Amino acid sequence: MHSHHHHGKSGSVLIWSLLATSAFVALEVTAGIRAHSLALLSDAGHNATDALALLLAWFAVFVQKMPADESRTFGYHRAGVLAAFINAVTLVLLSVWIIYESWTRLVHPIAVDDRTMLWVALGAAVLNGGVMMGIQRSGDKSVNLRAAYVHMLGDLLGAVGIIAGSLIIRFTGWTTVDPLLSALIAVLIVWSSWDIIRESLNILLEGSPRGMEVAAVTKAIREVSGVLDVHDLHIWSLGSASHALSSHVLIDDMPPSRSGEILHRINHVLADRFHIHHTTVQFEHVGCAISDNGCVISAADEHHHHHHHH
Repeated sequence: MHSHHHHGKSGSVLIWSLLATSAFVALEVTAGIRAHSLALLSDAGHNATDALALLLAWFAVFVQKMPADESRTFGYHRAGVLAAFINAVTLVLLSVWIIYESWTRLVHPIAVDDRTMLWVALGAAVLNGGVMMGIQRSGDKSVNLRAAYVHMLGDLLGAVGIIAGSLIIRFTGWTTVDPLLSALIAVLIVWSSWDIIRESLNILLEGSPRGMEVAAVTKAIREVSGVLDVHDLHIWSLGSASHALSSHVLIDDMPPSRSGEILHRINHVLADRFHIHHTTVQFEHVGCAISDNGCVISAADEHHHHHHHH
């Protein structure tokens, strides 16, 4: 199976990484419970945030590959974002529990099986290193894959920390290392989940896309020749990389063929400068705006000439 651009490649890297990470989370939970190691359990939680970042990245690749079908792309984007949000919140709750647990363990230390801890952590390091190499090889530079890569890096550091911890326990018998490490990893989980929560909530609440100034967009539309004024401007996110806009634009009274050119110029500016590709622009004519009838002609009807009555 070869895809004509690298989406296919990054997609399969992601799906394999996702499966491997998910399987490893299950293994780590079992090992953590059997070895009484809280650090392993919290690392399983951290690996779960990775699986989540991978899932989001894969989802974005999957949605981009789909043929444009208006009624569904929104739904797909939403479903993926909602899943990410719910998972991220769950992981934050998990971290709170881990921090509480590690506090009780600092007070009442428990013997930890350092051997299991060492082997599982080595496995984690190998897994995360492998996924990082895979992502790098796929040559995809999108935001989602960068995020997944950063997660893996954080996880690799977590695994290295656990390896060090297990050696310290083995040679000094200082079991307190385990809860300390787990608290540290829990903080890492909160930090990485927070970003997912912030971004997914913004999309779900139809917030303005990150880093997009509505004022700047309004100004850009006003500068298009033929546009007199802009009002009722709304911009919202459909998914992490696609945005939509709707607005009312005031223009001079003119035949539809000429207003069509203005619409084309507006869409061009929006697509080029702001990456907004879903637009609904409604034209209002000066004559109409002043009179009481407020005769609104929506751009969608512009090409049916017989709709116009003078």
